[in-house]
Amino acid sequence: MILRPLAMSDAPAIQRHFNNWNIIQHLAQNVPWPYPEDGAVTFIERELERVAAGQVIYNWMLVLRGSDGEAIGNIRLRPWVDDPKGNRGFWLAERYWNQGLMTEAVTAVNDFAFRVLGVDVLHFCNAVTNEASRRVKQKTGAEFVGYVQIAHHNGQTRTERWRETRKNWLRREQ
Repeated sequence: MILRPLAMSDAPAIQRHFNNWNIIQHLAQNVPWPYPEDGAVTFIERELERVAAGQVIYNWMLVLRGSDGEAIGNIRLRPWVDDPKGNRGFWLAERYWNQGLMTEAVTAVNDFAFRVLGVDVLHFCNAVTNEASRRVKQKTGAEFVGYVQIAHHNGQTRTERWRETRKNWLRREQ
């Protein structure tokens, strides 16, 4: 797996892979659905504008090593934002599910957050119906802390809240 920065050239791949109910149904309703034809371009422009304005946002595209470089997913980290939805979010193209790719990407991003940035704690959320997202959190050592209410496209509002601390993350390798 390769993580590389989000770029405008990713718009076609994002539009093709992300415009999928099986992905969108578990996301908060601030993500548009039906996904508009310019959804990927709008997303990329907004994210790049936020970074240019000084917001600390890391957006990586997931690319398979040895592939043609097409993005197959995204992981976004806002390390110092206190948001009910958490500090990190991700999605992966459906054809790549259940291969351990997102666990690999999350591990790299957590390592960056805790070792390079020195973040003390990260929070993550998922709709209770999103079992795959829950498994990624469990496999990467996150701790379940409770529930919050966030409206998702599938009608679910009960949302699991998780956290990972720098102390626990660094302890994993001892």
